[in-house]
Amino acid sequence: MAEKETKNKPKDLIEPVPEELAKVKDSELSEKDSQKEEARKESATEIKRKKEEAKLQSDLDKWAPKTQLGKLVKSGKEKDFDKILLSGKKILEYQIVDSLLKLESDLLLIGQAKGKFGGGKRRAWRQTQKKTMEGNVITFSCMAVVGDKKGHVGIGFGEAKETLPSREKALRNAKLNIIKVELGYESPEEEKTTPHTVPFILEGKCGSIRIKLLPAPRGTGLVVGDECKKILRLAGIQDVYGVTRGQTRTTFNVAKACIDALSKTTKILR
Repeated sequence: MAEKETKNKPKDLIEPVPEELAKVKDSELSEKDSQKEEARKESATEIKRKKEEAKLQSDLDKWAPKTQLGKLVKSGKEKDFDKILLSGKKILEYQIVDSLLKLESDLLLIGQAKGKFGGGKRRAWRQTQKKTMEGNVITFSCMAVVGDKKGHVGIGFGEAKETLPSREKALRNAKLNIIKVELGYESPEEEKTTPHTVPFILEGKCGSIRIKLLPAPRGTGLVVGDECKKILRLAGIQDVYGVTRGQTRTTFNVAKACIDALSKTTKILR
């Protein structure tokens, strides 16, 4: 028969062994280390963002516009960027875009790494060289994409003898080539909410690349290639179906075909 439990009878105490205590301490330390690492990463990104904003503000303060459009924007008389694009005025100073839009940037993977075992891996900078009488002249090129996630996006190409100057050139050219993209809905019933996809079927081409973008239901995501995802995400498109044909490993033409397709939204809606 089972023993009856008495109220005042002391119960057996189970003490943890040293190995278990060590495991608990290790887990607590690992959690604290991971939290510290995450906090350090967040602080690093915050510091980087603040530095970029300070640099952008200093560039705008030092900016002395040379074109009529730049003088109007600097004085505050022209504040609507969409109006500038619809008027057909040529933007020759990238500070105009910086002062009117809050942009984010990203680099497209147009090059590939060299090496016996690591070769073929995609990277942002494409390295080329040419033979001269003095020796080999090496140049680096990259392609950047900028956008505000609200219907404005642009791509640019830059080339220089170093990586960072080529990146700066690509960002400047991307800001000068920015376009307006009209967003839409997958069905007319959703028009009371925020637009999330392309308004209709779009087709773009460049070289051998043919790309087709189709409206998708909310929650689908970006069903396209990785490089097109960067462009569509910065344009503010959240859901889309994409079909590409041709030599899709040529990232230059894929990006240009995607921009060609997106530019047709405003051309048809005018």
